[in-house]
Amino acid sequence: MSSLKVEFFHDVVCGWCFVLAPQLKLLQRELDLDIQHRSFILQSSRDEMIERFGSMVQAKQTILGHWQSCAEAEDVKRINIEGMRQQRFEYPNGLLAARACQAAHALGGNSAHGLLFDRLQAAHLVHSRNIGDPDTVVAIAAEAGFAPQAFHHSLQYQAPALLDRDLQLGRGLNIRSVPSLVVAERYVIAGAVGVEQLRQALTQIRSHLDQPAGHTTDAGSAPSPAPRGCA
Repeated sequence: MSSLKVEFFHDVVCGWCFVLAPQLKLLQRELDLDIQHRSFILQSSRDEMIERFGSMVQAKQTILGHWQSCAEAEDVKRINIEGMRQQRFEYPNGLLAARACQAAHALGGNSAHGLLFDRLQAAHLVHSRNIGDPDTVVAIAAEAGFAPQAFHHSLQYQAPALLDRDLQLGRGLNIRSVPSLVVAERYVIAGAVGVEQLRQALTQIRSHLDQPAGHTTDAGSAPSPAPRGCA
């Protein structure tokens, strides 16, 4: 029996992605999941942040309100709302961090993408660092073990095209929010569903895929209890 492919579409600045990531890892070995990281950013510029939220001040206030819901849903409490509230920098959009993940992917493949995604999310949601600042992002990558010169080169010359590839893939799959899981290139699980709901959905999908041709069963996609996702 082959591993079950799960494409994890995420945005580094999304708190619900931070909630889902450890739950997905928990099930990885149990259910033999092949987790593939995909970047899917919701706002890629300051102008898009203002268009979405009205102002940068309002963007931060609104997003930190979402963080409260994310913090309540965490199994292990890590999200530092007050730490981010006290920072004077504007709340970052996801573009630079997504490109950084793609730079890591170019240098070390899918596992490197996942490693830097986790490090950047922790820097953002736990340690209140400005992942919209290039020097900070390069420093976080160095802390994760990436050679700064090679990483900077990859960030500049390889990451943009790789990010565009993931964005086009997500749009082609009609991804509209993060986190979203695309399982076996057919089934979409949208939102940070709970670990038991996620286990059940993935088990049902595997059972459906293992059925002989012509057999029908309801594999379905797990519903996401709103608002456990970013759109």
